[in-house]
Amino acid sequence: MLLKADPTFYPSPKLAGQAPAEKLAYVAALNANGGKQPDALVVVDVDPSSKKYGKVVGRVDMPNVGDELHHFGWNACSSALCPYAPHPHVERRYLIVPGLRSSRIHVIDTKPDPKKPKIVKVIEPEVVAQRTGYSRPHTLHCGPDGIYMSALGSPSGDGPGGIFALDHYTFEPLGRWEVERGPQYFGYDFAWHLGYDIAVTSEWGTPNMIEAGVNPELLLAGKYGHSLHIWDLRKRRHLQALDLGAEQQMVLELRPAHDPTKAYGFVGVVTSLKDLSSSIWLWHRSNSNGSSNAKFEVKKVIEIPAETADASQLPPLLQGFKAVPPLLTDINLSLDDRFLYASCWGTGEMRQYDVSDPFSPKLIGSVHIGGIVRRATHPARPDEALNGGPQMVEVSRDGRRVYFTNSLYAPWDKQFYPDGIRGWMVKLDVASDGAMQLDPKLFVDFGELRGHQVRLQGGDASSDSYCYP
Repeated sequence: MLLKADPTFYPSPKLAGQAPAEKLAYVAALNANGGKQPDALVVVDVDPSSKKYGKVVGRVDMPNVGDELHHFGWNACSSALCPYAPHPHVERRYLIVPGLRSSRIHVIDTKPDPKKPKIVKVIEPEVVAQRTGYSRPHTLHCGPDGIYMSALGSPSGDGPGGIFALDHYTFEPLGRWEVERGPQYFGYDFAWHLGYDIAVTSEWGTPNMIEAGVNPELLLAGKYGHSLHIWDLRKRRHLQALDLGAEQQMVLELRPAHDPTKAYGFVGVVTSLKDLSSSIWLWHRSNSNGSSNAKFEVKKVIEIPAETADASQLPPLLQGFKAVPPLLTDINLSLDDRFLYASCWGTGEMRQYDVSDPFSPKLIGSVHIGGIVRRATHPARPDEALNGGPQMVEVSRDGRRVYFTNSLYAPWDKQFYPDGIRGWMVKLDVASDGAMQLDPKLFVDFGELRGHQVRLQGGDASSDSYCYP
């Protein structure tokens, strides 16, 4: 515990955007290529002035095999500076790293040497299940009053999914977050508007619906998640369901506006049953003359089309469609709420939109790398066809660097890239006007590992929430 606020905490996104550049990146890495070995958290040097720039400089292996490290996050962040936060002296020190397959939660200390993180606590799945009723922990966010984690379902592999809380100091599970869940059944991501006491959750499917890969029968029948849910954050009660329609399958990543005076955000939809397109939707408060009881609405603002392809170039799952779906699997929003990045894992494209007007986004940039058919190269490997595609994307606090990896989820990797994914991480350099290009000096080859989520030292565009504009 610190006697003054952690220097990596900022009261507003504007001030956070002026923070020093990160020197290290932490990456959750799945061991799906190297046999029966554990997953790992790896540390990558991202300081351009370092002789080890773009190299793995640290690694901590998990104590068990088969965790499927996926998403993770910091124990504390800028939300601790909110006026009602009960723990203002916590520090950004520990990474909370759950196993999506095992339901085991690892607490990893990044001090005293951030290049040599170490596991200091492991919470076993039986404890998570007994205290929360949930399993398959997925997304983690540091809130003003505790650590919150979403879960995909129950220990049986069915639903409902939801959110549970961890203690800020001991990291022990406290219990289920929802008091009244209403019609919500599927879980996936969650976000909040701290200035409005509103939480938002999204939908994927239960563990039994996803752990063997995409189930074509369920998909074509529109059985995966297709709704957003609005909650009273303080009272922990369901307020409203926003159904995008059963055609819109797998409503995943949520990116709320960073400005706490703005009650809108973006959500990505993996695929449309109509034409295999992906889409991005805007949720926002309706115009009700400033009423505190205003309802939320949702509107499709971006559509990304599928690309035609010869069946012989496609994995068995897609051959009947003769097309490559974009498979939008992640999005991220710069801290100034200006640029939205969209990872098209299927077509191997990272898209950049100007969302200064959130109701009318403009496509302003695109970079290709990997892809089911395209197999686009990287400047550091100009003669090597790359597989996988842009997947988990993270943006630096100043918005000038965008990092992304290429593995989605082991059983889904196998379906869409049956030749086996070679894990990598790359970086885009972004100019002040938004122009972007791949950094030719940063190409991280993870070898037997496949990188997934990236967290940046000191915080990044999706790690922190703010109470002041």
